[in-house]
Amino acid sequence: MSTFLAEFFGTMVLIILGGGVCAGVALKKTGSNDSGWIVITMGWALAVTLAIYAVGSISGAHINPAVTLAMAAVGEFDWAKVPSYILAQMLGAMVGATLVWLHYLPHWRATDDPGTKLGVFSTGPSIPSRWANLLSELLGTFVLIAGLLFIGANKFTEGLNPLVVGALIAAIGISLGGTTGYAINPARDLGPRIAHAILPISGKGSSNWDYAAIPVVGPILGGLLGATMYQYLFQGQTSIWLWVSSALTLAVVGLAVQEDMAKDK
Repeated sequence: MSTFLAEFFGTMVLIILGGGVCAGVALKKTGSNDSGWIVITMGWALAVTLAIYAVGSISGAHINPAVTLAMAAVGEFDWAKVPSYILAQMLGAMVGATLVWLHYLPHWRATDDPGTKLGVFSTGPSIPSRWANLLSELLGTFVLIAGLLFIGANKFTEGLNPLVVGALIAAIGISLGGTTGYAINPARDLGPRIAHAILPISGKGSSNWDYAAIPVVGPILGGLLGATMYQYLFQGQTSIWLWVSSALTLAVVGLAVQEDMAKDK
């Protein structure tokens, strides 16, 4: 299997299982309807774990453009391979989302709310607040990438590593995911959002393109900051990406606080 196909397949598995748990919890007349946030976070954690088991030995199981770009920024991945990895991830996410749609086919019509249907495919904020939402995605992905590097610095019994990464995803979802749905992965959000826009889903509404940039930009910036900060603190190395991502993060923090304070006036 080529690395392109591996990233395609791994991301498809991620979305089938991750989007699948969202559908099961959100859509009406499923056996798991209304089973709650913990079920969703566990479903995504297991989705990541199984995707890594599937293709980790072939492509490294990035299954996330934020991971690919962060690893390239710190010299752990060849920049020349970045476009093909991201393309494979996007296509895999779109196909995975399409398979979720097909699997739950009768349940879209049984569910009235268009926003609930969109939530199966892509994320959205609990409280719309552009800069605060961006900061949430940035921070969640910072923890993801730094956590992946922490995990990689330790030795585990063979085959245990994907389970530890799954635990990291669960921790992020439980602790940080309630604000924006913790996309922490541009392909996980944008690929299914495109699928939502294209597919003939019964009773669907807008794909909320006004929000779509946040779960793309936030994870990319947070991933760069997480990788370069780890490299600086634990390896004593620095790069232009550290200073760029740090400056942009400080700007986002300032704008988020300013936005929040303005609502008190």
